[in-house]
Amino acid sequence: MIQWVQLSVFVVLFLVVTVMGFVASRWQRGGALNHLDEWGLGGRKFGSWITWFLVGGDLYTAYTFVAVPALMFGAGALGFYALPYTVVLYPLVFLPVLRMWSVSRVHGYVTPADFVRGRYGSSLLAFLVAITGIVATMPYIALQLVGLEAVLRTMGLNGTGIAGHLPLLVAFVILAVYTYQSGLRAPALIAFVKDILIYLVILVAVIYLPAKFGGWSSIFGAASDRLAQISPATGKPAGSILLTNNNQLQYITLALGSALALFLYPHSVTGVLASRGRDVLKRNMVALPAYSLLLGLLALLGYVAIAAGSKPITNNATGRPDTNTIIPVLFDGQFPSWFAGVAYAAIGIGALVPAAIMSIAAANLWTRNIYKEYIHRGATPHQEARQAKLASLVVKFGAVAFVLFVDPQFSIDLQLIGGVIILQTLPAVAIALYTRWLHRWALVAGWLVGMAYGMYLLYLIPNPANKKAHFGGSALTLDKLTVFGWHPFNGSQVQIYVGFVALILNLVVAVVVSAVLHAVKVGNGADATQAPDYHADEGSERLRPVADVLTQ
Repeated sequence: MIQWVQLSVFVVLFLVVTVMGFVASRWQRGGALNHLDEWGLGGRKFGSWITWFLVGGDLYTAYTFVAVPALMFGAGALGFYALPYTVVLYPLVFLPVLRMWSVSRVHGYVTPADFVRGRYGSSLLAFLVAITGIVATMPYIALQLVGLEAVLRTMGLNGTGIAGHLPLLVAFVILAVYTYQSGLRAPALIAFVKDILIYLVILVAVIYLPAKFGGWSSIFGAASDRLAQISPATGKPAGSILLTNNNQLQYITLALGSALALFLYPHSVTGVLASRGRDVLKRNMVALPAYSLLLGLLALLGYVAIAAGSKPITNNATGRPDTNTIIPVLFDGQFPSWFAGVAYAAIGIGALVPAAIMSIAAANLWTRNIYKEYIHRGATPHQEARQAKLASLVVKFGAVAFVLFVDPQFSIDLQLIGGVIILQTLPAVAIALYTRWLHRWALVAGWLVGMAYGMYLLYLIPNPANKKAHFGGSALTLDKLTVFGWHPFNGSQVQIYVGFVALILNLVVAVVVSAVLHAVKVGNGADATQAPDYHADEGSERLRPVADVLTQ
């Protein structure tokens, strides 16, 4: 049954941000949107507040707001990995993002693959980084749609076939049109509304709901009892409010691996390069952990849903319960319809902001590192911008097709695989910001070995809960680790994050092959960057003029 009050509030707020999306084409505009600096990076002049909302809206997505508490609801303490990883993230990336901003502004780089191309003079290595970024981003975009559909399903829009996905299609047609017109400015402006709504909803929820259910002691007790029950699918407890001996290593490696991966995603780099200067980034690396506080409070709502007796809504398209609906169901049952509508709008808008940024970032990679490098070397800035706009449409509707034709549970697994994939670019992107000792051919070899071994390990992982024999997640038991047929941890049921294992192997191969290639004096390509490039700041004569200056 359709919840008309909730749907009405959702539609009104959605229309507000749609208007903002179209108005954004003239917001802080310096020149015509026919240059990637303007369309894809917002003119490279966002200040502290805009960057904070943009990067926060980019990293803390709709899927985060529905999936983290859903994981707490289904598995318990393991879901808290999202909290430490967003805590250690910013100290880890504080200095690298400053260096990436500086060298990119000096040379006009738009993507991380542009930087790799300049650092090593290798179009092949840049191509691998670009393809990796696009492939890892696609399921991430699809998962924003999964979060949006969870909200629509809770409001009663839970049909089957294409008709059941019609509201999602309408939402993404509107998103595609205003992103095509306004570029990165659209999600940057809308992020203000999204974050204000999210903070309002979560703060009200974490104050009101615990009081309603007898306080946190009662809530944790209910969660402990429910998670200790034996799952019929696995024959084991569903989870625990404390980590066990078998998943502590998984928790640590998943948190660290996720922290290392997050700013390798092209959409994260896009937010960094759109900022005005190094001081803006410094302030943001200090302020962004405020989102982590919000995330920790939000995660606890998974336990509140257990205490409230919330049940996931059955997805009529698959016939299986959709655990991503847990938080929307909680709000539906515990708040007035108008406030639940505001919460749903916050999650829905929270899907559109990162989806737009991700599609723009993927389009920039396609345009600069594939189209211009291999298809049309003489492309003008205007042709680049037009190609990026068209590519962003393809990426968005590719993500919609993903949701239409692929089981959403499979897309969730692919997002975990995406983290394993993007980690393999760390040596070529992050380490290269500091040294060129790793040889370009060694980086290619490390990427190939890390990617192949990571995919092999992921193939070995089953998921008894949904009866999948392969690619059932990203947590591997140590007894499955093999080194040329040798099982060094035979019989161990301790789990580890596959992305971490694959990255270690990638680094070992890159170091060993680099030592060999340096020993036999194989050339390492030309470096287009210089040491001062990595420290240039706003106002420096070394900075390349942005598009609005070039076109005046």
